Amino acid sequence: MKVGTAQLPLHFGSAPKWLFERMVPLARQIALYIIEDFGVSDLLYKLSDPFWFQALGCVLGFDWHSSGLTTTTTGALKEGLKGLEKETGFFMAGGKGATSRKTPHEIEAFGQQYGFDAAPLVYASKMSAKVDSSALQDGYQLYHHNFIFTNQRKWIVVQQGMNEKNKMARRYHWISETVKSFVEEPQNAICCDRKETAVLNLIASQSQGIRKLETKLVNEISPAGLVSHFQKIDTLKLPFHHPIYAEDFDLGRLKKILQFVKETKPQDFEALLSAKGVGPKTLRALSLIAELIYGQAPSFRDPARFAFAHGGKDGYPFPVERTTYDASIGVLEKAVRWAKLGYYEEKRALKRLHQLTGKT
Repeated sequence: MKVGTAQLPLHFGSAPKWLFERMVPLARQIALYIIEDFGVSDLLYKLSDPFWFQALGCVLGFDWHSSGLTTTTTGALKEGLKGLEKETGFFMAGGKGATSRKTPHEIEAFGQQYGFDAAPLVYASKMSAKVDSSALQDGYQLYHHNFIFTNQRKWIVVQQGMNEKNKMARRYHWISETVKSFVEEPQNAICCDRKETAVLNLIASQSQGIRKLETKLVNEISPAGLVSHFQKIDTLKLPFHHPIYAEDFDLGRLKKILQFVKETKPQDFEALLSAKGVGPKTLRALSLIAELIYGQAPSFRDPARFAFAHGGKDGYPFPVERTTYDASIGVLEKAVRWAKLGYYEEKRALKRLHQLTGKT
């Protein structure tokens, strides 16, 4: 399931070298302590929680509210645990930009080195990215993807997209434990401060009909026929909330992709989504054609909703749950106190933790 998301202002540039050099050993020691005291699965579970992940980034000293917290925190953790995979049973692949595209190769390399079948993990990595970039089109273009897993083949995904119009980033967290379907309500919650109005949500339960029809279309109608139907859209008066415009499409390229997909004969929407070349525009086109032919509309509801980990200081949406809040900080405080750090680094880390609760 998708555990949730965080929405953060875009932050350009990179972490100062002096800061990142300190983040790496601190991230390593916190991770090693949690693995030793709670187990590798517990670290995986904690990282899948957008609120715990945000707290970790704050403890490491990065800007608490910016998109850079995601890339820098995962980067520091990956660097800190590099070479300790055999000892910890904890593996990290992917990263920001071009590094994110190397994720499948990194997973496969781990498989060859440690003798396990990497194919299911590679598939999960690709599908989680496709769901958040193509099946759920919320205006955020993915640019960061980390696939993290254990020697028990449990996995999580931490990935982030940017919206250049509103200058915000949205971070998505996945966890494998309860995944039943990649293409219907895979997320448990998407938590952020902004709901988008122009969203094509093909993973909503309300979109079940459109998913079946899209698969039916590519199997039963020729690519030329599908494109001819799409061209009729120019004469339609679409509702104002429709986030799809005919001029956005290269019909020649669309026809080639549909021809390739037809030859693969996808049996369901997940197979269609996983097909090479099928991206946001192909799915938008098929959604329009299905609506045109069958009158079946997809969901346009943004699955994001307001959510808070511990409540708000002003009592909205509910008063701060101090016991839960203190317990969350206590786990991190204990981890730092027992970590094998120098006095200076430990003091800085504990000071940041105490600042979270207003202590001096």
